[in-house]
Amino acid sequence: MLNIYAGPYAKQKIREQGFNPEMFDTILGASGGPKWFVLAGLDRILVSEFFARSSQVINVIGTSAGAFRAACMCQRDSRAAIDRLAHFYSNTVYSKQPSPAEISDSAEDILAKMLGDSGIQEILTNSRYKAHFIVARSKGLVSSENSHIQMLGLARSALANIRSRTRLSRYYDRVTFGTQSLDIVDPYDLGNQFVPLAEDNLKPALLASGSIPIVMSGIVNIPGAGEGMYRDGGITDYHFDLQFSHQQKSGGLTLYPHFYSRPITGWFDKRLTYRKPHAASYDNVVMLVPSKAFVASLPYGKISDRNDFAKMTPEQRIPYWHTILSESDRLAEYFCDAVKSGRIVDEIEDLPFAVK
Repeated sequence: MLNIYAGPYAKQKIREQGFNPEMFDTILGASGGPKWFVLAGLDRILVSEFFARSSQVINVIGTSAGAFRAACMCQRDSRAAIDRLAHFYSNTVYSKQPSPAEISDSAEDILAKMLGDSGIQEILTNSRYKAHFIVARSKGLVSSENSHIQMLGLARSALANIRSRTRLSRYYDRVTFGTQSLDIVDPYDLGNQFVPLAEDNLKPALLASGSIPIVMSGIVNIPGAGEGMYRDGGITDYHFDLQFSHQQKSGGLTLYPHFYSRPITGWFDKRLTYRKPHAASYDNVVMLVPSKAFVASLPYGKISDRNDFAKMTPEQRIPYWHTILSESDRLAEYFCDAVKSGRIVDEIEDLPFAVK
């Protein structure tokens, strides 16, 4: 039902010390839009149950949907926040041919409902769970809101990325908004500008982290980050190929609930199967991944994704998405039982993807 994978360092540490919440100091949340629904059950219990038995500071780092989830986990009642996000996102209905403005307005409304009246302050003042939202600041043609110019810029970005991922720095700057400093160790040297989260930039930073190029409007001039056009953080960090300096000092592990068993480095790497994550980036990572059998048991034999908006009517899509959200609780139950019984130590497998 749930596959548990770990990098060599993480696996050895768990073999020696058992699987304890105290050994983790980081949670990762990947981009992927409604794919995250299959992880909602795990998200509901991570803060409210699993980490409730420990007291260490935990960095919650995300891009796009992963950033939205991070914002939920860093609110006082994380379970209720996840439920709000899941409810309003899964019930979204667009017009037949929605404009970028319509989709952006809908996303802004969802985030407002997820945050509620006190969510921003709860995130900013949370002394234990530290939120981090990664955003891409666009340069040149990709900063344009003209769809034709932006498409040309995206095409050039994609070609540059094929030649070398390091060339993305010509088109995008990585910007991380967080409630405490976060130093990123990137094998591709794309850089990282850290910006403290504040009342005036939390919402625009969060919205920018999920603002898919062409599909949504970009966010202009986020306070504290400087002038520019800010877009989806998944452009640079779709499923992550990074290390974090705080872990190099602490020896802490990363817990990474993921909908796929193979992480994709950046947005432009989706079809570049030869581009593999670096071994160092996953040495201390524990991944929680729905098994193939679990996914096959879902309606249509797959997890939800953004294409469902176009391929299904709302009458088909919404009940299907609700079923996934409900079934995801079974993954949480499995995880909790495996941790409580201790059998999770024996169920941990090597990473199922090749690294370089």
